[in-house]
Amino acid sequence: MDNLPVVSASWLYEHIGEEKIAIADCRFSLANPQLGQQQYQLSHIPGAHYLDLNSDLSSPVQKHGGRHPLPDFNQLAAKLSAMGVDSQTLVVAYDDSRFAFAARLWWLLRYMGHKRVAVLDGGFKAWQVQGYPISDEVPQSQPAKFDWQLQPAYAVDIDIVKARKDLPNVALVDARESDRYRGISEPIDPVAGHILGAVNYPWQDVSTPDGYLRPQSAQSDRWQELKGAEEIIVYCGSGVTACVDLLSLQLAGINTGKLYVGSWSDWCSYS
Repeated sequence: MDNLPVVSASWLYEHIGEEKIAIADCRFSLANPQLGQQQYQLSHIPGAHYLDLNSDLSSPVQKHGGRHPLPDFNQLAAKLSAMGVDSQTLVVAYDDSRFAFAARLWWLLRYMGHKRVAVLDGGFKAWQVQGYPISDEVPQSQPAKFDWQLQPAYAVDIDIVKARKDLPNVALVDARESDRYRGISEPIDPVAGHILGAVNYPWQDVSTPDGYLRPQSAQSDRWQELKGAEEIIVYCGSGVTACVDLLSLQLAGINTGKLYVGSWSDWCSYS
């Protein structure tokens, strides 16, 4: 199970309640930051704990560093410990946004050295479509000890991007939708466009419109042109949806992907 990046709703239903499985509800709305918590309180997969993008999976915004800086890892580790997560626990993350937020937790856990993590294919909707039970009960804490050690090779900052982006064996990938990449529209950041030299692989292409991951063969084909790269640096607007592309790379069997944590919101903050 160590490297299983995705599980189906039926698999989770068959294994729900097992001691070494923890479920994380990562639903969130950038337009309404309270919505995910409200949705969780109304209904969620039984036993799931809620992890909030802003308060759990990020830290407060500074002048530089992007709109979703990395979280306080001691705090996140404490939260995971309270969820009963230790080194043997498989964490299953889900959302209802085509992996936009579940993949952030998937990447963060791997960055913290915990590889027993997967996303739920199809998200909460897939669980509901199958008619599986839902709950509004908040599970009690199940104290465990989540040990972590950051994996430096998984992340890069602006200085590393500047130093490496134009090297012949490095690919720089912009995971945003094509209109933002091309500078046609920019709904969030103060500057439109992309980092010079970046190629565009929109994160939405990783899944179908109804939120299921495209087949592994499609993930592999998607990255065909970059398979020879020794290093693939991925960014988006704030280091969140880029994690969906990193998940896609993992599904394609490519282990050279790195996250530019601050992403475009950090890059353009120096403009």
